[in-house]
Amino acid sequence: QVQLVESGGGLVQPGGSLRLSCAVSGSIAGFNAMGWYRQAPGKQRELVAVFISGGGINYADSVKGRFTISRDNAKNTVFLQMNSLKPEDTAVYYCNALMTRGVIRAYWGQGTQVTVSS
Repeated sequence: QVQLVESGGGLVQPGGSLRLSCAVSGSIAGFNAMGWYRQAPGKQRELVAVFISGGGINYADSVKGRFTISRDNAKNTVFLQMNSLKPEDTAVYYCNALMTRGVIRAYWGQGTQVTVSS
């Protein structure tokens, strides 16, 4: 059973920074894609940043230049460094892992709340 656990969320002031972590029970190298999504109240879940095996890295236009996705394969952990945070970044952030070999399977963490406010 694949489990993803996010951590690092919290309350920060505009312009502040947070570093989110996603601990994965399995080898992150075994997934075809991994990344971060977020969902604000009343809004659709949206992609924030994702890296794809053999496909590079994609960032949402809204976070480009401010957020950085990274990973530590040895620790089976994915990170999201968030700088210059804005109130509109407020959302629950979810880690995602995608397997596309045969039946497509998507795994999600429980989410971690990020609130940007004065």
